[in-house]
Amino acid sequence: MHRICIILSFLFWMHPVFSQSEYNQTDASDRRHGVWRQYYPNSTQLRYEGTFHHGKETGTFKFYCPDCGDQPNVIKHFDLNSELTDVTFYEKGKRAAHGKMKDKDFVGKWIYYHKNSDKIMMEENYKDGVLHGKKSVFYPNGNLAEEIHYNKGIKEGANNYYAPDGTLLKNLNYHKNHLHGKAAYFDAKGNKISEGSYKNGLKNGLWRYYENGKPTKEEQFPKKH
Repeated sequence: MHRICIILSFLFWMHPVFSQSEYNQTDASDRRHGVWRQYYPNSTQLRYEGTFHHGKETGTFKFYCPDCGDQPNVIKHFDLNSELTDVTFYEKGKRAAHGKMKDKDFVGKWIYYHKNSDKIMMEENYKDGVLHGKKSVFYPNGNLAEEIHYNKGIKEGANNYYAPDGTLLKNLNYHKNHLHGKAAYFDAKGNKISEGSYKNGLKNGLWRYYENGKPTKEEQFPKKH
């Protein structure tokens, strides 16, 4: 997704070389102090603006892309008494995502929005910069589309998929990033299509298949040759 690419690219911006101006002042120890503004090279496009307190960011900082004009694509709120920063990403003036960061790592709950909408598209939870806990994806109508759990960046536990009307489509389980355990698949009307188990990402044991709610076929995995 374009918005997520914008978010990821921001994390790898190199520290800029600052030019002195009426805004860009330093204290007696040559640390940035007061309001600073940085422009893109050979351009009148503002790259960022914000306030430093003896070398540390404080308050609101606005960051701009090369063609953002006067609409920032990232706004960060710094607190001198906290190691966490509130961050909001924007796309063409519309909020795309927000959450907290510690340095370049995402922390806690992050919320993403559908394009040009205030409706939530996805909720993720992070610990030490990796997914940890429940991740939920939503349709534009607000109904849950997918739910999955992570443990330190690894898929672990239940993974369910739903149709826009809330009908369960897939009931899966993961262990150490692989499909593992009981699984069931359903059609758009909620009728079971198949059920069985996975082991380390592969079908394992007896699988049953259905049509119109009635069993039609059984298979044993792994198959014997």
